[in-house]
Amino acid sequence: MSRIGKKPVAIPSGVTAEMKDGKLSVKGPKGTLSLGLSDLVRYQLEEGQITITPANDTKPARSHWGMQRTMVSNLVEGVTAGFTKVLEITGVGYRASAQGRKLKLQLGYSHDVDIDIPEDIEVKTPDNTTIEITGIDKQKVGQVAAEIRRWRKPEPYKGKGIKYRGEYVFRKEGKKK
Repeated sequence: MSRIGKKPVAIPSGVTAEMKDGKLSVKGPKGTLSLGLSDLVRYQLEEGQITITPANDTKPARSHWGMQRTMVSNLVEGVTAGFTKVLEITGVGYRASAQGRKLKLQLGYSHDVDIDIPEDIEVKTPDNTTIEITGIDKQKVGQVAAEIRRWRKPEPYKGKGIKYRGEYVFRKEGKKK
């Protein structure tokens, strides 16, 4: 039994959800998100909550149960509060600046790195070494953060690079004479 799957997803006031043509659409103050419904799981839209149950007792149905519940929960949370990832840049001369729909990074290469930001994602740089990525789709926010981090992952000797806020970088000791 899935402990996560058993819990119904609460729909707060100001958010509407409807199932039509194999899709679940959730509309809230920040926007609209939709999710393709799986045949292995049953969805029940009741007043104020969405309940997810496995369609049968097979292993694939039970394995989809908790994941589908989490994905529905992410839809509801995204249209109400949104998601944010914060990246921190460490290193001498490393900096970032948001310019419209582009993010300009200086990461020690011989050239600046320009990254195009998708339409439904917002990127802010409160200071030179912090990047805040916000949006309503958790997957897209995480993907943009991962693509930015990919340009210069934190290295273990000096800790230089781009890391998530709260990420622990395992540090190594340098060579000894």
